[in-house]
Amino acid sequence: MREVTPADGTITLTPLCPDDAEAHLAGEDEPLVRWLNGGPGTREGVEAYLRHCREQWETAGPLRAFGIRAGAAGTLAGTVDLRFAADGLAPGQVNVAYGLYPAWRGRGLATRAVLLAVRYAAAEGGDEAVIQVDPANPASAAVARRAGFTPAVPPPAARGTALDRYVRDLRDLPR
Repeated sequence: MREVTPADGTITLTPLCPDDAEAHLAGEDEPLVRWLNGGPGTREGVEAYLRHCREQWETAGPLRAFGIRAGAAGTLAGTVDLRFAADGLAPGQVNVAYGLYPAWRGRGLATRAVLLAVRYAAAEGGDEAVIQVDPANPASAAVARRAGFTPAVPPPAARGTALDRYVRDLRDLPR
């Protein structure tokens, strides 16, 4: 699969790779663990996940995990992941998950990353992007809204989960 680096002049998305382990571990804090990671990372666990991310890129697998790079040095500021197949997704739907490290929050970078990621998802054939947010995480819901997502009723199989669901039609984006 070709290497992609969507950019908007402020941030660049690059495929995550094993070299990102140290920066990811350094950036991990309680909110990132709570809302995105599901538990504190260990070096071994993060390195295994980043190898998996690289394999997914190499095989055009359903996971496309990007590092969000900012500043002149391209510092890893967070991550945005696309899943082209997962429980609760209909064909053509793409799940979007994102998180920024503490030093980079509050600058609009997550919204920029989501916008770049959904353009990539559309170009890869995605018809609708889905963001699932814990109702206790208003900052993440605000990112979804700023990126053009609207609240949606979850499909029957996903009802009863504790997550709010936001969707955005991708069919009007360049392919």
